[in-house]
Amino acid sequence: MPAGCVIGVDLGGTKLLAGVVDSGLNVHHRAYRRSRGASEAEVLDIIVSAVREVRDAAERPIAGVGFGIPSLVDQERGTAVSTVHLPLRDVPFRDVMAERLGLPVWVDNDANAAMLVEHRAGAARGASHALMYTLGTGIGGAVLVDGRLVHGARGGAGELGHMTVDIDGPVCPCGQVGCLEALASGTALGREGERVARAVPDSRLGQALAAGREITGMLVTELAHDGCQAARDVVALIGTRLGVGIASMVNALNPEVVVVGGGVIAAGDLLLEPARDVVRRQALAPSRDDVRVVPARFGEESGMLGAALLALDGLDGRLAAA
Repeated sequence: MPAGCVIGVDLGGTKLLAGVVDSGLNVHHRAYRRSRGASEAEVLDIIVSAVREVRDAAERPIAGVGFGIPSLVDQERGTAVSTVHLPLRDVPFRDVMAERLGLPVWVDNDANAAMLVEHRAGAARGASHALMYTLGTGIGGAVLVDGRLVHGARGGAGELGHMTVDIDGPVCPCGQVGCLEALASGTALGREGERVARAVPDSRLGQALAAGREITGMLVTELAHDGCQAARDVVALIGTRLGVGIASMVNALNPEVVVVGGGVIAAGDLLLEPARDVVRRQALAPSRDDVRVVPARFGEESGMLGAALLALDGLDGRLAAA
């Protein structure tokens, strides 16, 4: 294994992925954990367990750990200020992890981490203005302007999943109504899939529900790829809703590229084509004519690889300052 290995950790509302990553962004070991339903103490224990697993599997010492977490992150203090899908509030995350792991730690929002690697080596490479949407349990977002991630005054910028797209829409886990997250996340995909399964019992979605299967976003995507029209219609609906959110941000920020990642991107163009159609109809010229809406190059591993880059960049900064 090349020198300079770090660990990248992508913490989500449902699961965690940790990996040993070298300076060429090659992943040497991975560890997976479930995070859904855990208490604050349990979440911290799960993280430590996963990091120790991959560190013990590494052939060479680990120089540092980067974390992408689904939280507003106070960059100065390294604090997880608030998190919608996990019980992390005002947790001095960087310091707690550094103490428990005995390693240097860097932390940022998970979507910011995903944008970092997609900009450096992925689907947004070469762009100076870009947006990132990560669709999973919720919807994370990141904004790149003039080649730099936008964090805002207190680390709260880029919450693209919590822009209102339907004032009469469903309640979002954040407590507000009609957020994009409530309408176009992986959770929303599963919820709409179950609704359609009940409405169209003769469809493969309906048959799966009758057989006792849980209608998740992953199952809807699988059946859509297998040709189930009902499932395809559900994915297209989610893509259309996503497009409404993207079109508004295209008008606001005029990005060159919009990168869509997270687990829901497994639906591919079944999801993205409806989103692109909305952008073409609703975004204003010239922004709509220039922007590309594309899948993340690194797929579900963008967050983990981006977290590793946080650590690699942090270590480089330490060497430069020495």
